[in-house]
Amino acid sequence: MEIKELQDIIQQNGVVGAGGAGFPTYMKLTDKANTILMNCAECEPLLKLHRQLLEKHAYEIMKTFHMIQETVGASEAIIGIKKSYVQTIRALNQHIEEFPGMRLHLLDEVYPMGDEVVLIYEATGRVVRPGGLPIEQGVAVFNVETVYNVYRAVEEKQPVTDKYVSVVAEVSDPVTVKVPLGCTLEEVVAQAGTVTVKDPVYFVGGPMMGRIGNGSDPVTKTTNAILVLPKDHLIVAKKQRTSSIDLKRAASICCQCNTCTDLCPRHNLGHPIDPAKFMRAASNHDFRDLNPYLDASFCSSCGVCEMYSCPQSLAPRSLLADMKGGLRKAGIRPPQGVQPKPVQESREYRKVPEERLMARLGLTKYDKDAPLNEELVQVKKVKILLSQHIGAPAQAVVKAGDQVTRGQMIAQPAQGLSVGIHASVSGKVTEITDRYIIIAVK
Repeated sequence: MEIKELQDIIQQNGVVGAGGAGFPTYMKLTDKANTILMNCAECEPLLKLHRQLLEKHAYEIMKTFHMIQETVGASEAIIGIKKSYVQTIRALNQHIEEFPGMRLHLLDEVYPMGDEVVLIYEATGRVVRPGGLPIEQGVAVFNVETVYNVYRAVEEKQPVTDKYVSVVAEVSDPVTVKVPLGCTLEEVVAQAGTVTVKDPVYFVGGPMMGRIGNGSDPVTKTTNAILVLPKDHLIVAKKQRTSSIDLKRAASICCQCNTCTDLCPRHNLGHPIDPAKFMRAASNHDFRDLNPYLDASFCSSCGVCEMYSCPQSLAPRSLLADMKGGLRKAGIRPPQGVQPKPVQESREYRKVPEERLMARLGLTKYDKDAPLNEELVQVKKVKILLSQHIGAPAQAVVKAGDQVTRGQMIAQPAQGLSVGIHASVSGKVTEITDRYIIIAVK
């Protein structure tokens, strides 16, 4: 297949990164990629989805990954997978010899192994420059579910209409389910039996980089997991803090130990991000050197500094995120042309063991199986967002009152970076705005 042909299929069928920010997958297909890398590192604790999907659909996903490799002309296809995922590795090894140029790279059980910059270094030894894209190093990274969605688009002519979501923590029956896009978080949580705490908080995404969601929020193409937590849980409390208080706390109790910088995954790969210097400068309103502020642009927001490193429970990640947002709003671009320093020799001894991380965050008791159930959950109504990806929102091609069928395109790709959006249920369009389309099931 030609690259352009595969790009068109992927764009029209609405395939985007199913785990991170939703980068449109068609833009990753280029003949500049000499290595393609599949991310099966389950970046965050408690997440089960990718290893389950890859184990159950090993051949289809590997076949599609090989097809992508041949289409872009990459010399190597690497599946990065944690060595503890024994059953998934066994399933992959049954087929690996059928795909020349493909290999497994076994990864340690550390966080944030699923960060693509960290994963690329672990699997290839290449360092993506600060603010750079993986393709500059000749690498294109794909999420497991994304590759499965490419398989469905190419082989089954099926657009992205549903999402696999793990529901874990304070539920009686942790589970990974397949739900239509646009259903509510509450409807997903209901598939995991009963909630085992009063006044639960729905934490969407992983415990390190996730957010607090409302039960009425719609599932999107990037919704991976819902952690049902008690409202007084440490993780919830950290998310609810305010920046003004965080700054005052930093000014009064930061002990200048530098641990946040010592354990920073990007810093250890030679990026100029330095949380300790930033905290020192920000808490003291010191603007003599602007670099600690400008370099906030290179923070990946992995949360190691805030959720694990700091002995005073300060909030470097949150304050850095505020700074990044402020710089963006002010129209200040990240420093250009910054090259990484050599990788720190001490990096190997400064990785964060996932088991220890879970213990520190009070999550160990939630680390249970969440079996994959592929039967599509039925709902009565969906609210499908027109922007579920990086780039321009899709443009509606239906109107209120129209009858639509599941899989029908309801919003076409806009000019520029964009993908199509499709009906996740069959029914009647009841409302359209510039942000979403609501469909009621017949």
